[in-house]
Amino acid sequence: PAKLNLILRVLDRRPDGFHNVWSLMQTVGLEDAVAIRLAPQHTEIRLQCDSHSLSADQTNLVYRAAAAVLAQWHQKIGLDIQLAKRIPMGAGLGGGSSDAAATILGINRLLNVGWSAAKMAEIGQELGSDVPFFFHAPTAVVAGRGEQVRAIHLADSRWAVLVNPGFPVETKWAYQQLSTTRQGVTPLSGRCAQLESQSRTTWDEVISLASNDFEGPVFAAHPLLQQIKLDLLNRGAQLALLSGSGATVFGIFREEAGARQAAAFFHGRSELKTFVAKTNSGQLRVE
Repeated sequence: PAKLNLILRVLDRRPDGFHNVWSLMQTVGLEDAVAIRLAPQHTEIRLQCDSHSLSADQTNLVYRAAAAVLAQWHQKIGLDIQLAKRIPMGAGLGGGSSDAAATILGINRLLNVGWSAAKMAEIGQELGSDVPFFFHAPTAVVAGRGEQVRAIHLADSRWAVLVNPGFPVETKWAYQQLSTTRQGVTPLSGRCAQLESQSRTTWDEVISLASNDFEGPVFAAHPLLQQIKLDLLNRGAQLALLSGSGATVFGIFREEAGARQAAAFFHGRSELKTFVAKTNSGQLRVE
């Protein structure tokens, strides 16, 4: 599944050069699919992808995830993997990280390795900061570099309208812009900190806390994204926000009919990719 950042705070810079982040993350039912098969006729990882814009070599997160599992398991076997992409790339939706997590889970089941979610998340952390979250989905508070993940129950589901502008926003660039444009780091609010100790939360609470530190610099460079946010709010979204560092903007709606009516507003613009997906419906699963 794809993920949305319902809250995203970028905090202090760490000694390793990365930033500490604090986020409330939520999966939605927009999904890629990873098919993994044992290949006794060879001893390689062979990856195929239905998206020609995504490399299928050792730079691909799915390939790297498979290699990491086999290295940890100390086995050299052949795997044929097919990746079907539906989540836009470079979109702030965690598609690559989700695919990596699905690969780790899939191989764990295929080979009966027996690893816990915590062990799989530990392997995933070496691949990307969003990967551990997907082992604790659908909703979790994520902190540090992404390695601190605690699941939280978000009561009820909503409908999300995801609007992708058709171009990516590079995460490294977004961090650089944020660092050079803001005066300092605003501390995490007490209400956000309280979420870390709660076992559940509500949409009313989330809506009152929703924010994304990347919106200022990303919207300044890409006014279209700010306009999409305003369009979603004007069409009844309870909240609208940039996800991750962009470029996708999403709106949260109480009812499916309202979400689909809002999505229809964007359908006539060929440069935009628009999706309607239910929240709380997306989890890693093996079929």
